[in-house]
Amino acid sequence: MKTKTKTGAATTLPLNQIVAGDCIEVMNSLPEGSVDLIFADPPYNLQLRGDLHRPDNSRVDAVDDHWDQFSSFAAYDKFTRDWLKAARRLLKPDGAIWVIGSYHNIFRVGSALQDAGYWILNDVVWRKANPMPNFRGKRFTNAHETMIWASKGEGAKYTFNYEALKALNEGIQMRSDWVLPICNGGERLKNENGDKAHPTQKPESLLHRVLVGSTNPGDVVLDPFFGTGTTGAVAKMLGRDFIGIEREAAYRKVAAERISRVRPFEKSALEVTQSKRAEPRVPFGQLVERGMLRPGEMLMNARGQSAKVRADGTLIGDDIKGSIHQVGAHLEGAPSCNGWTYWHFKREGKVVPIDVLRQQIRSEM
Repeated sequence: MKTKTKTGAATTLPLNQIVAGDCIEVMNSLPEGSVDLIFADPPYNLQLRGDLHRPDNSRVDAVDDHWDQFSSFAAYDKFTRDWLKAARRLLKPDGAIWVIGSYHNIFRVGSALQDAGYWILNDVVWRKANPMPNFRGKRFTNAHETMIWASKGEGAKYTFNYEALKALNEGIQMRSDWVLPICNGGERLKNENGDKAHPTQKPESLLHRVLVGSTNPGDVVLDPFFGTGTTGAVAKMLGRDFIGIEREAAYRKVAAERISRVRPFEKSALEVTQSKRAEPRVPFGQLVERGMLRPGEMLMNARGQSAKVRADGTLIGDDIKGSIHQVGAHLEGAPSCNGWTYWHFKREGKVVPIDVLRQQIRSEM
């Protein structure tokens, strides 16, 4: 298993391992500024009162575990503040956090996030395609959970693979309401007795979208409430390193067995569509410097209008001179113009966009 040591730090980073223990203590023992993303699925503090039954009187396997029980809101708030403080210390300056919760806890968590210095970027509604019904018929069917996505602080940089998420959504900008099914069928892990291994196991589809959208291959993803290891399994598939923290031995065992069966996707399959803004900048003048276009060569637009390339990377037309963008905008009578897609040149009798030359340079970079 890989480990990393931050310069000057005495503690190695336990990459691709499940660490036993209290999440606050473990996080406080890890090197500061060493994690790219944190995905947290903390206890929801559901405050259940007695068993829940279906109309046929069968008992619902609800969340009544000891780890979800707190003596008061004040106790839960202190726990939340403590783990969020420890988590923020671990994040790199351009790191970010996702926290998922229900109406029982997410508003308290959101307030604690802001008080701790995080900067909320979005709240994302996970709308469950197949939610559990409301058996008592006294409230709406609880058909969603809320995720808060936050950077380390106001003005901090963070990873957002906008184009990749757009591609996942058939070319349409990804919205902040995600319709995905809850974890069921073959994905639902069972224990030795055939019961749910964990009552709130999250679907891999949810983590796939989170990690593709807000991390890159090789990033370190930490989950302080690791459970049965959905974060680790998806991170391994997608070529990210993970750190899981889990105090319950039964969950650690299930998670370790699950992750051992996961095979990473091949490296070439992990590349995602990048934002144009993320691509290296190539000045038009580089094409001239490298002889890909020559001074005096004519460029043309779709209507056959032309402009001459000059030695300094500008163009000159009949009544205008300037950059490829400025001359294009003038000819179109428009406030702006993308000169890379506007101008073309001729090679071997074919008309070719100048952007082909820019992409050639980018591929070399």
